[in-house]
Amino acid sequence: MQLVVMGVSGSGKSTVAALIAGRTGCALAEGDDFHPVSSIARMAAGCPLDDTLRAPWLVAIAGWLTERAARGECAVVSCSALTRAYRDILRGAGPDVRIVHLAGPYELVEQRLAARCGHFMPRELLASQYATLEPLAPDEPGLTVDLTKTPDQIADEILRTLRRPSGRHR
Repeated sequence: MQLVVMGVSGSGKSTVAALIAGRTGCALAEGDDFHPVSSIARMAAGCPLDDTLRAPWLVAIAGWLTERAARGECAVVSCSALTRAYRDILRGAGPDVRIVHLAGPYELVEQRLAARCGHFMPRELLASQYATLEPLAPDEPGLTVDLTKTPDQIADEILRTLRRPSGRHR
């Protein structure tokens, strides 16, 4: 299994990805760590990234997933993956890539961002992320989870759902 935990900044991606990796023994990566310094500086200054700036970041994350799959390792990565085109790049890492979208209300995520310290992503960019966000389409392999639940409840739901033998999950 190669799992991408997606959502807007402040949705809980990193926390949930770490819980899942801890419970499964999968390799863990923080998607933000794949950004070049210039992109982090741009976002910290309140400027959203465009597709041209996101492309190498997504390719690097897909490469990390591909490497884990080639070694026969399961992997979990947190990544905003806001559009289908971005998720298509990540799914290019192999047939076992699944996407989990942490979805929920703007107001709650905004409150989380306001309370968060030490992260480069300013609260002011949240609106641009929601404007860009394309929820999982019905034909995309993955799962949408309500981010208003606790991180433990979210991780439990993800693991329970992904362990089902059926193909597609919602």
